[in-house]
Amino acid sequence: MLNFASIDFETANYNRSSICSLGIVIVECGKIIDKIYRLIRPRPNFYCSWATDIHGLSYYDTLDEPEFPDVWDGIKPKLRDFPLVAHNSSFDEGCLKAVHDLYGIEYPNYEFHCTYRTAKRKLPNLGNHQLHTVATHIGYDLENHHHALADAEACAEIALQIIDY
Repeated sequence: MLNFASIDFETANYNRSSICSLGIVIVECGKIIDKIYRLIRPRPNFYCSWATDIHGLSYYDTLDEPEFPDVWDGIKPKLRDFPLVAHNSSFDEGCLKAVHDLYGIEYPNYEFHCTYRTAKRKLPNLGNHQLHTVATHIGYDLENHHHALADAEACAEIALQIIDY
């Protein structure tokens, strides 16, 4: 897979629509050509302590940030018609569908690929298939795990090495 966009969302609470940060890495012809990181004011706008413990973001970090539609309008053209890749894509695709539904935005049926499921199939002897484990296995040093851009970068590197389409 040489052309794709890896994507990672962090959420503020149990609602998949509560996206509070977004990381995207655009890969064209097998090379990273763009990296995007945005903070987003989530809806509903409250943070669970467990979420803040994971990614470090809180209500005050995103209070003055734009909501999803304003952020997505600037990002969507950069995605072109590239497939999206995520580690545990069911979560990220679920977030994207939920936030489109919340704001009444037509969902264009993005094509998703999953590095988690691919890693389970292609690397069955790993102790687990969490993002940081797979990243380490392929020789990528994932610093700042659970930062949306750092996770999207790791996902892109994994996809370049293990997904063949």
